[in-house]
Amino acid sequence: MRTFFPSDSCKESQLNAINPQSWLQVERGKLSKLSSSHTNSSSIESFIKVPEPPILPFFKPIDYVEVLAQIHEEMESCSPQERSTLYLLQFQIFRGLGETKLMRRSLRSAWQRAGTVHEKLVFGAWLRYEKQGEELIADLLATCNKCAQEFGPVDVSQLQVEVNGCSKETVVMNGDKSLKNVNFKIGDEIIVCDRQKIASLSAPFHAMLNGYFTESSSQDIDLSENNISPLGMRTIGEFSITGSLSEVHPDLLLEILVFSNKFCCERLKDACDRKLASLVCTKDDAVEFMEYAIEQNSPVLAASCLQVFLHELPDCLNDERVVEIFSHADRQQRSIMVGQASFSLYCLLSEVAMNLDPRSDKTVCFLEQLIESAETDREKLLAFHQLGCVRLLRKEYDEAEGLFEKAVSLGHVYSIAGLARLGYLKGHKLCSYEKLSSVISSVNPLGWMYQERSLYCEGDKRSEDLEKATELDPTLSYPYMYRAASLMMKQNVQAALAEINRVLGFKLALECMELRFCLYLAIEDYKAAIRDVQAILTLSPDYRMFEGRVAASHLRTLVREHVGSWTTADCWMQLYDRWSSVDDIGSLSVIYQMLESGGAKGVLYFRQSLLLLRLNCPDAAMRSLELARRHASSEHERLVYEGWILYDTGHCEEGLRKAEESIKISRSFEAFFLKAYALADSSLDSSCSSTVISLLENALKCPSDNLRKGQALNNLGSVLVDCGKLDSAADCYINALKIRHTRAHQGLARVHFLKNDKATAYVEMTNLIEKAKNNASAYEKRSEYCDRDLTKADLEMVTRIDPLRVYPYRYRAAVLMDSRKEKEAIAELSRAIAFKADLHLLHLRAAFHEHVGDVLAALRDCRAALSVDPNHQEMLELRSRVNSHEP
Repeated sequence: MRTFFPSDSCKESQLNAINPQSWLQVERGKLSKLSSSHTNSSSIESFIKVPEPPILPFFKPIDYVEVLAQIHEEMESCSPQERSTLYLLQFQIFRGLGETKLMRRSLRSAWQRAGTVHEKLVFGAWLRYEKQGEELIADLLATCNKCAQEFGPVDVSQLQVEVNGCSKETVVMNGDKSLKNVNFKIGDEIIVCDRQKIASLSAPFHAMLNGYFTESSSQDIDLSENNISPLGMRTIGEFSITGSLSEVHPDLLLEILVFSNKFCCERLKDACDRKLASLVCTKDDAVEFMEYAIEQNSPVLAASCLQVFLHELPDCLNDERVVEIFSHADRQQRSIMVGQASFSLYCLLSEVAMNLDPRSDKTVCFLEQLIESAETDREKLLAFHQLGCVRLLRKEYDEAEGLFEKAVSLGHVYSIAGLARLGYLKGHKLCSYEKLSSVISSVNPLGWMYQERSLYCEGDKRSEDLEKATELDPTLSYPYMYRAASLMMKQNVQAALAEINRVLGFKLALECMELRFCLYLAIEDYKAAIRDVQAILTLSPDYRMFEGRVAASHLRTLVREHVGSWTTADCWMQLYDRWSSVDDIGSLSVIYQMLESGGAKGVLYFRQSLLLLRLNCPDAAMRSLELARRHASSEHERLVYEGWILYDTGHCEEGLRKAEESIKISRSFEAFFLKAYALADSSLDSSCSSTVISLLENALKCPSDNLRKGQALNNLGSVLVDCGKLDSAADCYINALKIRHTRAHQGLARVHFLKNDKATAYVEMTNLIEKAKNNASAYEKRSEYCDRDLTKADLEMVTRIDPLRVYPYRYRAAVLMDSRKEKEAIAELSRAIAFKADLHLLHLRAAFHEHVGDVLAALRDCRAALSVDPNHQEMLELRSRVNSHEP
């Protein structure tokens, strides 16, 4: 879900516990010192409160590896029509794990392997929805003569509709053979038609004109009471001869469509259906025609209308007419509208509606339709759980309870968290605790189970559960936030900050940044507070604090009054200090401040984008790059930013072309630097290294600041190392360090290592660890330059700083395996796999299972790993080998 899914607190009194009014009501520049905060924990408590974690509307199986493996196995034997739905379920699992890239890859696979036009429509629309705001990329690709309409309009005329028309060579049963024509009277007009051609349109016409009815021997037949106009009947007569409809007004087509349905003229109906479908252009057209499509069972027209609606997501869901169509469709109407893809459609609509407003009536209606569309148990449990979450938000507790119970009965254990939360709201705290305890004792427990149970106990028991939650799943934010707030209540400020910094060291969660901002306010550290709120605004310019009640920008204005002003020179000095100490959040804050004071905004937004990429915030980075392009001071600068936009979105060759265009206008550092980057990435030929070296050397000859020159020297050193020019590489790294590019220590360490000077390499990495604020990667790299005991200590430190880095788990598991501690080795991998769907972890565990002879477990991990990367060659080979051992 792309927006925050808000939660209800367990206690109504806690919903509004964070009260910023004492802060907001103070006159700007006259903020009281909050000195009582240091001695009065109750005043801190009124300011710093952590809301309970939400019950997330996600599919969260107990063993996601097992479910991924089952889905992969089903894909190997299912029909093409079933494959897209399986990819959708795979998508739901990855969403529950928070794996955004894997989610989008599953959606893309569903779109690529869609077995029907309807599935193509739905998944294409979903991918477009996920790529909102990327219109600029399509425009830039167009300037490179490349079409980016990857998920463009689907030709709905490809939709296959079974047409059961009479043969044109009809047999005359009782008709008058002398009557070649038939005259249809409509009002005062006579329309002459070929009798046998009209008879061939349908079985009813054939029986009327050639059977035992009076009309079979009549020259004249009155059709005045059949709601067809003379023009309409003439058009039908022409169609009976030509088999096609010429240019016909839409109103007349609708008239003929109704008539063709009444007289079962399937070929005529299909022609009308397709002709009308080609005329649907706007949302208003689609609203009008969808009603006819459903009434007249016209699937091609319905598909065309559906495509228009989906193309305008999410805006079309603000139109009550559209919502009405989707909300009240019965099974037959859904079949006409979207064929067999009802579940996929309502999954998409439900997600869009929840992102707009999870409490809205339309969200409820779409989820109710999702339940009706669900066919398998996995689909049903997802639909029941999602609607249960929405009912809980709407405080419709009895309905929510019934839905969670249905989800649990179908095997969705995570829905017990919903039942426990409801029980607590109804005053059954002990019962909620016991529910979670029962789950924990009956399955391999997961972090969320202990996190949820912690809400229903106090004191040491709560602390123990939250520690266990973090141990099992360090990605959960709530335990860190709760511990930090609790420590602050006990006036242990440094421990509170250290606790929230633990999670912010590897997960830049806005709610954690907000809590740290509040901690700094409480101790009146306004410089740190302004840093955090400016970083928050960089990540999310419209972010609102205190449960959405206060704009972060307003709080920033208030805090700003208590921080001294910096000149432009001060800002640059601060930026150098933070950049060199690898303080990315601090650097973001400085750039935010510099942007306010004017100057070369294009360059600053570009710097901002580099930091955001380093912090693993690709969407925010792209937004900054687009702003850099918009504020470029010259055409050659604009071309560079366009090149980076294309490069960062995977269009390497087009990015290279933009760099070359920029260089033709003006030889600049950034243009050469971009070209070197893009060329190194787009060419598999090792001979291009000399060209990349030349480009980086040209870049260094151009004017630029030391921040970027340090990066260029560092990159040049890396290329020279790859070419075996170790002394030249060392010179580059040393020169980069002279201008405070701290990361160059890592490159220099590599040079020493390649020169067989492991001790000096270790010292270089120690220097980096001491200087860098974010140093998990430095510890990981240093571990390669020491003996096993020190390696183990460094990798344990990596896991403490950033538990999402997978190499330490793999290393420890390999050491255990070498020591013939197979169970411990598998357990080491399993503890990371529990919260991170990583190909390398799954691959290694599969190999371990194969080694110990557990063929079924090895095959399960192979299949799950191939869900993460279906084309991984080593994984495919391992699965093939394991398959040969399967009984």
